[in-house]
Parts: sequence; C-alpha cells; structure tokens
Amino acid sequence: MNFRNFIKDKVLQIFLIIFGVFTIEVFLICFNCNLFLKIYIPVCILILYLISILPEYFIRKKFYNNLFDLLEGLEDKYLIAEILQKPNFEDGKILKEIIEITDKSMIENVNKYKYLQEDYKEYIELWIHEVKTPIATSKMIIENNKNEATKKIDEELDKIDNYTEQALFYARSNVVSQDYYIKKSSLQDIVNEAICKNRTNLINEKFSINLHDLEATVNTDKKWIIFILNQIIQNSIKYRNLKSPELEIYSKKGKENIILCVKDNGIGIKKGEEQRVFEKGFTGTNGRVSNHKSTGIGLYLSKKLSDKLGIGIDLRSEEGKFTEVSLIFPRNSYNSFE
Repeated sequence: MNFRNFIKDKVLQIFLIIFGVFTIEVFLICFNCNLFLKIYIPVCILILYLISILPEYFIRKKFYNNLFDLLEGLEDKYLIAEILQKPNFEDGKILKEIIEITDKSMIENVNKYKYLQEDYKEYIELWIHEVKTPIATSKMIIENNKNEATKKIDEELDKIDNYTEQALFYARSNVVSQDYYIKKSSLQDIVNEAICKNRTNLINEKFSINLHDLEATVNTDKKWIIFILNQIIQNSIKYRNLKSPELEIYSKKGKENIILCVKDNGIGIKKGEEQRVFEKGFTGTNGRVSNHKSTGIGLYLSKKLSDKLGIGIDLRSEEGKFTEVSLIFPRNSYNSFE
C-alpha cells in the first residue's frame, strides 16, 4: 500500500475540504476580516485534516503489508484466516470476517467433494473385488479345459486381471499411508511372486530369465512393491525383443541404499524420453508405433506409489538394445544382506 493510492481514495474528501476552505475564505473576505484569520483558518483546517488521515494511512499500511508478508510465507494460502490478527479499524475487521466466512465455505465445499471422492473410491474398490471373483472362476474353468482357444482366453483374462488391479491401486494411490504395512521383506520372495504372477506370459513369449544376487532384505510394503515390479515386468513383456527375449532381475548394495534392477533386451526407449515415461499418459514414440496399446499409466503409477513409500525409481535405456528400471530402497537398521 503506497501513499499515492491512499490519497486517490480520498479524492472526494479532499475536494470537499478544499471547497469548504474556499467557501470560508469567501465569507471572510465578504466580512472584511483581517489577514491573519484569512490565512490561519484555512491552513488550520488543512493541517488538521492531514493529521487525521496520516495515522489512518500508517495503520492500514502496517496491516496490509503484514497481510501480504503472511501470505508470502504460507504454503497453504487458505490458512491466512487462522493466523491473521484482528485489525483495529472497521473495514479491516470486515475484511477479516469476509476471509473467515470464505475460508469456512471453501473447507465445507472441499469436504463435500472429498466425501464424494471417498464414496466413489469405495465403490471402485468394491467393484474390483467383485469382478475378480468371476475372473478367478473363469481361470479355474480354463485350467480344467485346456486347448488353444482357452489358452488365448486365459491370456486375455490375465490382461483384464492386470487392468483391474491397476485400477484398484490407482484408486488407493492418494491414500497409500492408510493402506500400507511396512516390514522386513526378502527381495527373493518379492521377485518370485512377481515372476509367478506373469509366468504364463513369460512362458508363452519364451523369455530367458536370469535372477541373481537377490539375497537382500528391505524394509517396505511387500504388496505395493510386488505391484510396482509387476508393472515393470509387464512393460518388459509388452516391448520385448521378438527374437530372443531376456529378463534379468538382480540387486546391488549401495552405501546408503539397496537397488533392485529389472533389465530387458527389448526395443528400448527413444533418447530424451527416458524420464518422461513416468508422466501420466505418456506412451513415448515406441509405445505409439508398437502393436500394443499403451496407456501410459503403469510407470506413472509406479512412480507415484514409489514416492509415497519413500522409494526411488530410476530408468535408463538405449533404443533397440535394453531398458533397465531400478527401485532404490534406502538403507537403515532394518535393511541387511543375509
């Protein structure tokens, strides 16, 4: 708040004061008053008016400068109503009251949509759990009636199962803290379960699998890590080397972390797109030109969940040669190689 803008708001008052002083001056001239009165009375009125508005200016300037300083220091601007002190001038009090009412209304509105979102999330989770039952039943029927047709149906059911699981984890991704359970887990067990989930596709596509150096244990949520690893493996299957597909999974020990690496010899990623694959909906050049329909959700969701769990995720690739995704687990007193 500067003085020039403050004076602009007082233009009407200043005009009326000047008009009043001019009128008084005319009367003093008409009544032939002495020169002292002609000068003293107008000057006195102007000085008194100036004295009356200067404290108002400084009070308002202090309040609004403090308001902007508080806003600048706040990460969540909507909390300004909670920390703003009540001013000692009337329109400042009105402003604070308006901010408080607006803030309350905003919180109520957010809570309404939060409730709707939670209700929708619960429905999605329930629907996914329900739809998994007929999927599992169908796979049991296929197991007892194996032929070329049911084999193809089984592959499609695996895709449906993956998409439903992806939807479930996506629905829960914003509230990971309410759903994970951290404990010491063996990388060997995690990798074995992820491989087992994809065994049909890995066998059908004749993958050569190399698992080694997986004797590490990490402190994490096993269920969420298996899901992330599952997304990475499915990408390796989807963008595999058509002649002799290979998959290598191993771990290595860093000074402050344990790194789980998943490497394939597939079509790779075009240079400059390596980090963009973690963006929502990004499919990349190879994802668009391949025969597989890519959604760009798998790695995005993997990155999102990794961030929530405090795990690093990195990717390096060379087009036409390989892709390697690394999950980086921070080392602490609970992580060890056994």
